[in-house]
Amino acid sequence: MIAFRTLSALGCRVGECPLWDERREILFICDVLAPAIHSIALDGTRKASWSFEQPVGSFGLTESGRLIVALGRGIALFDPDSGTLSPFAGTPEPETNRLNDGKVGPDGRFYLGSMDDRPEKEPLGVFYQVSANGAVKALFGGIKVSNGLAWSPDGRVLYHSDSRGPTIDAYDFDPQTGELSGKRRFATLDDATGRPDGGACDVEAHYWSAGVSAGMLNRFAPDGTLVSRHRVPCKAPTMPGFCGPGLRQLAVTSLSIGPLPGPGDGDLFIAETPVAGVPIARMKGL
Repeated sequence: MIAFRTLSALGCRVGECPLWDERREILFICDVLAPAIHSIALDGTRKASWSFEQPVGSFGLTESGRLIVALGRGIALFDPDSGTLSPFAGTPEPETNRLNDGKVGPDGRFYLGSMDDRPEKEPLGVFYQVSANGAVKALFGGIKVSNGLAWSPDGRVLYHSDSRGPTIDAYDFDPQTGELSGKRRFATLDDATGRPDGGACDVEAHYWSAGVSAGMLNRFAPDGTLVSRHRVPCKAPTMPGFCGPGLRQLAVTSLSIGPLPGPGDGDLFIAETPVAGVPIARMKGL
């Protein structure tokens, strides 16, 4: 079992999207409901924070160094150096939905999904592909809470979870065209094992899933077998992200909303890992 320590006691309401920027040598994370993006050094120092007017669902790196950000029901470009926020694309999401988990794929496009933001969580979410020209393409729907996005080391398998399924699916992915096919059930989970929130892949083609209901980080083999479980020092870990030199560290965000937040809830954690993460892609053409 890997040993997590607190990197930064942020106290986020809903911490998400730990994203390593190797050029700046910092870790970006968001607090979905603050809403804010924070940049954190690996010594735990908070370098900067930026506030937004809409929920920050997720973001990815671009070739220019900007971030492509899911804000509410739209998508924007944000420059951390200047603080400039520019609208980029919209989605046909209903007012009861918001955009959630997203990452840049191995094809250099931004992929993200939406969720029903009401307590009842109806399957109204959609999974999108966003291109550098601003085109937004719906790939599939019927999702309650879109989450868990990650790619295998060769870029040919995409993982996606529905946190309220609670299930994880795998798809064949074309790393040149971004086409999806061959959907299959990868894992079916429960509250005790950990409803699947954010995900990440390592170079051994194993998939890491934040078990948000169980305080655990679950590691799955490529065939969907649960091979190890790692305790995170909080009630509700939300997303893992490999970071640091050689991507040999693993950062995990967490949330603190709920009736009785406890020690560590909403903080950012980090651990050394015996295996490296899959290289982080940047959005091409932006």
